[in-house]
Amino acid sequence: MRPLKILLGAALLATFAAGCGGSEDNPLDSTGSTDGKTVVVGSAAFPGNILLAELYAGALEDKGLKVERKLGIGEREVYYKLLENGELTVLPEYNGALLAYLDPEAELPATTEETNQAASAKLPAGLKLLKSAEAQDNDSLTVTSETAEKHGLKTIEDLKDAAGELTVGGPAPFEQRFKDKLTDVYGLTFKEWVPDRSGGGNIPTWLKSDKVQVGNVFTANPAIVLDGLVVLEDTKGVFGLQNVTPLVREDGIDPAAAEALDGLSAQLTTEGLQEMMKKVAVDKTDPAKVAAEWLDAHPV
Repeated sequence: MRPLKILLGAALLATFAAGCGGSEDNPLDSTGSTDGKTVVVGSAAFPGNILLAELYAGALEDKGLKVERKLGIGEREVYYKLLENGELTVLPEYNGALLAYLDPEAELPATTEETNQAASAKLPAGLKLLKSAEAQDNDSLTVTSETAEKHGLKTIEDLKDAAGELTVGGPAPFEQRFKDKLTDVYGLTFKEWVPDRSGGGNIPTWLKSDKVQVGNVFTANPAIVLDGLVVLEDTKGVFGLQNVTPLVREDGIDPAAAEALDGLSAQLTTEGLQEMMKKVAVDKTDPAKVAAEWLDAHPV
């Protein structure tokens, strides 16, 4: 059994228990740098991405590499720049979301390979996408079963007539990234957009309490099954594909590190990610422990 490295602070664990993603501690206060000897793994500030970062860090440590974690940093606008300037070496990314960030006007492709090619073409020199996992944690528009029945909702298109009386909630950047696209592609004009500063962790609760009637719930969130939520089909591909994909600095990744991350991606499925997220979000198991258990069963 590999040793468990419980490296999240008490504040971050308290955040998980509250169903949020983030920490009162500044993850960038720790020492270390991308000096060729230490691989610095970063993450966004929501539980699913922190879990993926723990998987990456554990896989790299299993190859004998020295790893530093800087978890729960914030939104893509923050952590991407830290990778660019060399403060981070590896990030767990989602290929379609990365492409939309790099080129907001891009048409999101229909295949993983095309999505990675399009995103790679927009990356600056020195940054690289490694192999994508089959696993996806996609954006969605999700409603309760009661809301779906009331308005006859199965697809995002079905929201058009009802949107004007519905409030939508999502992580803070969700409105900026998708409001215009949802209007242009689906003709949706919602009554109000409510940002969730926790990174989206509150949205299932807000849906159940009717604070919002439509929510941007990531599709690997176990609340979808546990709470009987309805993910509306994205028939026109606004959200594209969101395969879990390592984004790395080429000058900080050697062949052994790339091999470890590629080996992890080859085994990571959406179902496996959903099961791990249930342990984190519902069972309140520390993500470092969940990652370690998965790596014990799926050595890379």
